Amino acid sequence: MSTTKRDYYEVLQVQRNASADEIKKAYRKLAVQYHPDKNPGDREAEEKFKEVAESYEVLSDPQKRARYDRFGHQGFQNGGGAGFGGIDLEEALRTFMGNFGGGGGGIFETLFGMNQQAGPNRGDDLRYDLSITFEEAYRGTEKQLTFSRLQACSECHGSGAAPGSGLQVCDMCQGAGQVHASRGFLTFSQTCPKCQGRRQVPGVPCPSCHGDGRVHKRIETKVRIPQGVETGSQLRLQGEGEAGPMGGAAGDLYVFIKVKEHAFFERHGQEIYCEVPIPFVTATLGGELEVPTMSGPAKLKVPAGTQTGKVFRLKGQGFPDVHGRGHGDQHVRVVIETPTHLTPAQKLKLQEFAEACNEKVHPKVRSFFERTKEFLSSISSAG
Repeated sequence: MSTTKRDYYEVLQVQRNASADEIKKAYRKLAVQYHPDKNPGDREAEEKFKEVAESYEVLSDPQKRARYDRFGHQGFQNGGGAGFGGIDLEEALRTFMGNFGGGGGGIFETLFGMNQQAGPNRGDDLRYDLSITFEEAYRGTEKQLTFSRLQACSECHGSGAAPGSGLQVCDMCQGAGQVHASRGFLTFSQTCPKCQGRRQVPGVPCPSCHGDGRVHKRIETKVRIPQGVETGSQLRLQGEGEAGPMGGAAGDLYVFIKVKEHAFFERHGQEIYCEVPIPFVTATLGGELEVPTMSGPAKLKVPAGTQTGKVFRLKGQGFPDVHGRGHGDQHVRVVIETPTHLTPAQKLKLQEFAEACNEKVHPKVRSFFERTKEFLSSISSAG
């Protein structure tokens, strides 16, 4: 009955303003989850599969969706499509096949773990996490990597066959690399489980690799880290992944970079930031300051009257671009250091200095206290 039907958006687990792509993605996920071939004999899963297909059939059609948004399930009671009478399993399967590879290939193979491609399989890619210092990221470096991977068996040279036995045609697929299977209403071709699509199997399995053509081996290899890399950078070493079974091509090795934090510098893209203390006298009278950079010490001219927080830029002293397109800049924020542990004579001099100061020496202080006085006066008047 229509009164018992669940809301189509609820069935697909999407919001009412979901885009067409979001609806299709949600349908694909749920259709695979409840597909009869994934849940043989499960009546509840079959009903959910039909419910999901029915919901998608309406919400994927702009006109049907508009009518459903306006009238709900009642908008389909007078022969208006799947929304009222529902659909049967065969129709639900047609909906699935029509949207996700009715020809038995592409996404349909991906969803159900099938692979019709015959021949040696490529080996898996590997990941290596590498930590480097701030300085190594700036200048570039070379690192030696040590890891374990599946390597072609030296006994059988990757064929998987014992020396002298060779390979023979697979007796399960008769050399086709595929076998056929029926599932419900559908017939599929899938990779032969015995030869894994390679069409041949070892006459006698190699005793060292047990017919796989690969053995685990500890590997040492070097990688060049270019200057300018940052955390999250990836380097691809082609062919340095695991060897494919029975002579298949090797996968790749992906090196993921993490740059350690620096005690003094902070990096944002190609820009470098640091904070430098300067003496009170230098800030007041001006002078020259020696500032560390990644390429060595640099001279920084400090104008008279410099305040805490002032940021100076050292052009070209930032990080190099990883593609060789120049350097960023270094930004130096100065912090005025207040004198401490003064001698009596020094305190006397500072006191004399303070007494000699007038409004022109500390204009910001004068302005602040004037504004504060006005504020307190307004509060007092309001009270």
